[in-house]
Amino acid sequence: MKSKVKTLKPNEFLESYMCFGSKRSVIFKEGFELFYIAKLQDLSEISKPPVPPVKAKTHTLFFLTSGILTMKIGSQTAKIYQNECIVISAGQVFSYSNDEMEKSEQGSGFMCGFNDDFLIGQIGSRDLLKSFEFLNFWGNPVIKPKNQSAKYLDQSFNRILDEYTTNSLQNKIIIQSHLIAALCDLNVDYQPLSNHKNNTAVELTNKFIGLLHKNVNSKHQVSHYASILNISPNHLYKTVKLITQKSPSIWIRESLINEAKVLLFQTDLSIQEIASELGIDDQSYFTRLFKKQEGITPIAYREMIDLS
Repeated sequence: MKSKVKTLKPNEFLESYMCFGSKRSVIFKEGFELFYIAKLQDLSEISKPPVPPVKAKTHTLFFLTSGILTMKIGSQTAKIYQNECIVISAGQVFSYSNDEMEKSEQGSGFMCGFNDDFLIGQIGSRDLLKSFEFLNFWGNPVIKPKNQSAKYLDQSFNRILDEYTTNSLQNKIIIQSHLIAALCDLNVDYQPLSNHKNNTAVELTNKFIGLLHKNVNSKHQVSHYASILNISPNHLYKTVKLITQKSPSIWIRESLINEAKVLLFQTDLSIQEIASELGIDDQSYFTRLFKKQEGITPIAYREMIDLS
């Protein structure tokens, strides 16, 4: 059964969370489903926060030159300050609630969206793409560049913005080259979520997280993933707990609830139907699982979204 959890295309995200008008047309030009860039201070004039849990088809990058930005990525709260960056990988659940808005401090910087095909373009490659761990679900979304790297990033994004504002995507190779340079600068100062020296354990954990995001609606048992990875459930438990400090079962629960949040916002499905979409037959069990994770029931969560 195909999941009803929808990953928003850029135009769908735009329609939902950006006010219509001439300013929006100036910022989001033809072809923005492949790439776009804008100043955060310009976006603040047309945005319609809060943003409930959603998924986007593009990678989304925020680089702050001043201020504070707080948002939720998956089940974790991410907070960045001046000269720091957040990267949300395509398909990752993220949100920007009223609570996160209160913890943020309006500032300046850039927001950039792009997909894999645009990044590869004429000069990139799949191998280059693989080198940017922060574009994967298991990557660390928060990057803290050092002073010199931050200076280069500011220059790169300003150059990209100037080209995009002046010529849209007529000269894609110029934008691609500067974007790749910016991502390479980020890569220099990128710190993975785990610095554990056991590379085999880290690789196994990353494979588990990647599989989880692809199969969360159909596979809820640790044994399912252990079988795919040709290891015992106990081995998977010990490895994932060692690297992430969270057990595989907690990873599964958090991923299920994130998917549920998207459905609670995007659809009018009943709680029973949402549970069924997630491969859970027992509505009562789903409600208990949701409340254990969020502290409130799915119905209360939906009402909270409607009021925001």
